[in-house]
Amino acid sequence: MQLCHVLNRGVDKRTLFEDDTDYLRFIHDLFEFNDQNPLPPMTRFLFQKNPRIEERILSAPHAPRKLLVDIHAFCLMPNHYHLFLSPRIERGVSIFMKRVNMGYALYFNQKYERVGTLFQSRYKSVPITEKSHFLHLPFYIHFNPLDLKYSEWRSRTLSSSDAALTFLKNYRWSSHMDYLGIKNFPSITSREFLNEVLGGPRGYEKSIREWLQDIEIPPKKFLFE
Repeated sequence: MQLCHVLNRGVDKRTLFEDDTDYLRFIHDLFEFNDQNPLPPMTRFLFQKNPRIEERILSAPHAPRKLLVDIHAFCLMPNHYHLFLSPRIERGVSIFMKRVNMGYALYFNQKYERVGTLFQSRYKSVPITEKSHFLHLPFYIHFNPLDLKYSEWRSRTLSSSDAALTFLKNYRWSSHMDYLGIKNFPSITSREFLNEVLGGPRGYEKSIREWLQDIEIPPKKFLFE
């Protein structure tokens, strides 16, 4: 199996997701564009003002799909994204990413009445060839939202693992909740492979708890308490 870590950010580090509708739109594109079948007319994917967009894009019936890639994990951050992918067909990743980046850029530029490049580059794809990299990557992707509130995790000086776990459990824009067994965006990811490696939701939760507890700094003890 060919595995890769795909990432991209906004041009000049600009924000890619201004509101919840934008996050939902990108997640919708991860589902809709992951199909070997011909795409519907692109007008279907342009911006539509719809207050019930979440219900519309996640509950609408879909024709059977032939996947271009397996999305094993993902995380969307305000100005970048991370995807853990493996191709189903030759050039599956490049076809899929071209569709996703172009489709979302069309939507975003129309919605915010802007022109020009939205993403910093085509995208970056890092092959996963080492076992240590493979085992670390799902946690790294899912821990990215900690940058928004507990950025000290990167220097391994986390103040509260319980608070960090709660924060992650309430961050919707990743596959973390689905790996915990909490239904969030289950149709986006192919979780069988990683669930087998991580021991299912219980094994995954145990691993992330131990990882975060391992970098937690114990409270200081004073001489006269």
